Amino acid sequence: MRLIKGDKVRVITGEDRGKEGTVLKTYPKTDKVLVEGINIVKKHAKPTQANPEGGILEYEAPVHASNVMIVENKDVTRVGYKTITESKKNEETTRKVRVSKKTGEVLD
Repeated sequence: MRLIKGDKVRVITGEDRGKEGTVLKTYPKTDKVLVEGINIVKKHAKPTQANPEGGILEYEAPVHASNVMIVENKDVTRVGYKTITESKKNEETTRKVRVSKKTGEVLD
């Protein structure tokens, strides 16, 4: 999954097309993400001890990861990967980082 918690994303398809929000949680097994303020659904709840009023509750539902794109500098971009080699005190380490396909900048 190319999205992580905290990424700023824009919805590219569906009812909320054009809206932006922050990724709150990712679900890699189902390839979905929970985005702040996007895909608000209503649920009818009976009164319980935890919620004595009951009524209609609104909450965010997950959207498929293919329906959102990362926002970078007020524009959307695709995400790629690149391996970076770092050397510290005679040690070389490689790590995989996310990069913007549009600008080539590191996103992590």
